[in-house]
Amino acid sequence: MRLRNMTSLYLVNDQGILCLFRIGSRVANGKYVGAAGGHFENHEMNDPKACVLREAKEELDLSECEIPDMKLRYITYRLKDGEIRQNFYFFASLPEGRSFESNEGRLEFIPYEKTPALDMPVSARNMLTHYVEIGRYTEHVYAGITEENGTEFRVLKEF
Repeated sequence: MRLRNMTSLYLVNDQGILCLFRIGSRVANGKYVGAAGGHFENHEMNDPKACVLREAKEELDLSECEIPDMKLRYITYRLKDGEIRQNFYFFASLPEGRSFESNEGRLEFIPYEKTPALDMPVSARNMLTHYVEIGRYTEHVYAGITEENGTEFRVLKEF
């Protein structure tokens, strides 16, 4: 069984989230995802932050110094097409006064109340629903396993 590692960056403010309607992706074509993200390069396998920062630079021309509060907030697992898909979801404050364009699709600012209607990959949709309802009010890192009936999230605790 293969493992597919992916990252996503969601840029947020008090009103909503910057999302990307991805065009031409082999995994999420014609669906909404984080503003930037993608697959790990070989040298990033143990460093999801390095992957998401590379993707943010490539897709948004966004550097780490512009998102100093970026944090890993969710990790999800899903078995699909003989692969274990492991997703690392990062969140950061949307830089004020900065406009964005992406070479991966169309960026849109989505108010929180409209996020449930977005056409997204199932793990991302379940994660974003949890974030809007619970996660944005906490500082926890959540882990979730996605199955046919949803994703069960638990606080990831160090012990």
